Amino acid sequence: MLTQVKTFQKQAEDWLLSPEAPSENMFHIFFWRIARIAYALVRDIIEGSLTLRAMSLVYTTILSIVPLLALSFSLLKVFNFHDRFAPMLYQFFEPMGQKGLEIYHNVLQFVENMKVGVLGVLGLVMLLYTVMSLIQKVEEAFNSIWHAPGSRSLVRRFSNYLSAVFLGPILAVLAMSLTASTLSSSLVQEVMAIEPFGALFVSLQRFAPFAVIIFGFFLFYLFMPNAKVSPKSAFVGALVGGATWQLMSLAFGHFIVGSARYDAVYSGFAVGILLLIWLYINWLVLLLGSSIAFYHQHDNYITKYRGDEASPLLQDGLAIKIMQQVGRAYDQKEAPVLSADVERMHGVPGVMVRKVLHVLIENQLLVPAGDKSEYLVPARSTDRILLSEILSAIHQDRHDLMSHLGLDSKAQALVSDLDTMISANFEDKKLRDLL
Repeated sequence: MLTQVKTFQKQAEDWLLSPEAPSENMFHIFFWRIARIAYALVRDIIEGSLTLRAMSLVYTTILSIVPLLALSFSLLKVFNFHDRFAPMLYQFFEPMGQKGLEIYHNVLQFVENMKVGVLGVLGLVMLLYTVMSLIQKVEEAFNSIWHAPGSRSLVRRFSNYLSAVFLGPILAVLAMSLTASTLSSSLVQEVMAIEPFGALFVSLQRFAPFAVIIFGFFLFYLFMPNAKVSPKSAFVGALVGGATWQLMSLAFGHFIVGSARYDAVYSGFAVGILLLIWLYINWLVLLLGSSIAFYHQHDNYITKYRGDEASPLLQDGLAIKIMQQVGRAYDQKEAPVLSADVERMHGVPGVMVRKVLHVLIENQLLVPAGDKSEYLVPARSTDRILLSEILSAIHQDRHDLMSHLGLDSKAQALVSDLDTMISANFEDKKLRDLL
């Protein structure tokens, strides 16, 4: 029985991890792609990276939610929009039922008590820092999912975060106000009086909150990661994430209705516990949607292992293969190789390939090209790139950690001899010799 289970598991993994679709049937391809993304999501959840990020964001949200709302409400008061923002806040807490209404009123009370105008310069700086730290945590979580090489620069972070804090609430309220004013216009009212346009408008009104959620998720997935995100992939993630959020809202609301025992068990702590659970569900759904968008755009990252640990021999092989692929296209005067195509190696996690690729670029063996740096070309002619240079770039001690090992003279000599052997064996061999 155990042998049969292992055999079935291997066959399923071979089918899911196949580099090409197992059939030309469109339905089979669609189901295969969904199954592959689901496989990758389950793998990531089991590894715990997504759940850990979601829990971290819950903690940061608890600390930052009141300053964030205070800043948003203070700005909206300038435009007299604050009364229209409150229903949007209530919609977030609505799935928590009576407990949510209690939290909603408490949060509004906290916000009213926090007068931004009387905080002073130091108080305002601390308020902005608290809000910025929340958005930075969110960006770090998205960058982790998208394997971004790093965060945005300090200047870009400051400008982007301020834009999100100040313009986000205003644009949300303006969109709702514009929708409401459009629906209440005389022309629309006359059209609604004509069937079937009336029933269509009613259906659209019911769908509007769902569309707003999907649009919000879409903007998050498109602009939050410090990576190039395809609008199509962002929309796929937003559609699935928005639908999941709606389903989780209904399920959580049903759970709250049947959880009368919570008050008896947790007493006054019940509200806080339910809030933590609800925030965790929201962040987990948001991160899962971003993962769906990532795997939809980078299906070469759907492998059995997600880790980025590669043996020295594998790193050498990857470096040589990448340089061969890019150098061959250059010598044969073909179109430059896309970096996304370089990362597509069946069975090898894309994060491993990207790590080696970053080392080759950092050591000026490859150069990104194109308007968006999406192509790769050799840094110089292939007859001027030595194989010893490629291997030395992979083996180099970039952070000078070797000096902290405290090796004795014999051990140090052995390490030096290994490096010398590589240089001596490949000093006359050029990249062009492999092409």
